[in-house]
Amino acid sequence: MSDYEEEEEMEEESGVYIGEYEGERNEEKERHGYGKATLPNKDSYEGYYQHGKRHGQGTYKFKNGCRYIGEYVKNKKHGQGTFIYLDGSKYEGSWVDDLREGYGVYYYSNGDRYEGEWKKDLRHGQGTYFYAETGSKYVGLWKLGKMTGHGEIVHSNHKYVGKFRDNYPRGNGKYVFDTGCEQIGEYLTSAQPAEEGADEDAPPVITSKWIAKTTQKLSNMLEPSPEDLIDRDDEKKSESNVGLDANQESVDAGNADNDASEEQGDDGEGQDE
Repeated sequence: MSDYEEEEEMEEESGVYIGEYEGERNEEKERHGYGKATLPNKDSYEGYYQHGKRHGQGTYKFKNGCRYIGEYVKNKKHGQGTFIYLDGSKYEGSWVDDLREGYGVYYYSNGDRYEGEWKKDLRHGQGTYFYAETGSKYVGLWKLGKMTGHGEIVHSNHKYVGKFRDNYPRGNGKYVFDTGCEQIGEYLTSAQPAEEGADEDAPPVITSKWIAKTTQKLSNMLEPSPEDLIDRDDEKKSESNVGLDANQESVDAGNADNDASEEQGDDGEGQDE
């Protein structure tokens, strides 16, 4: 009698569905090697087992339509794998103990995409978030699922560079425009109480205000052109000639003073200007 028939008989006798399994076993009759199983909750798994637990490459299909294709270690998603969610979103990347951790790419149902590091199912570390609707992106650091640390918001014709905290830009930063200008300033944030009638546990409303300090052409900070260098050399020469003329006048005046002093018998000294 096959394992499948044995489990069917047990199900009939007990009246409780305990699942089905067809595949390899070890000497202890544990699921070991390649097999197919239908779990008591009607989920299904096809892949490798080790000592009765999902271990190695496999595909797990949830009865609600979600599915995971990837590596397992002792019944947990661990290693590289792809999870396809009910709303059509998808994660491809690293897993640790059933959680997204390490490097991975998440494709959201609205077309957004995140590429970067994860920790305990949250965006954490260096990563890039692409906004499908606007074409903009955030490139920078994340902490526990939120933009926190140094980062850039890049738009089609300009970008903001600075520090972020809890998804908001805060503190010193600058806007850099494709026209060759940049604006340096500071973001000031404040928390306002939730609107009247909102849930008592509702978080405060965060507002952020940009305070511009200076605006300058980026070209002003570039190396001078050859024409600029020639002009500056001419200016230096002119300044040098003026200085020589002034020194010569001082020397002549000093000599005249000395002559006058000698005539008068004074000990005065001439001074250079």
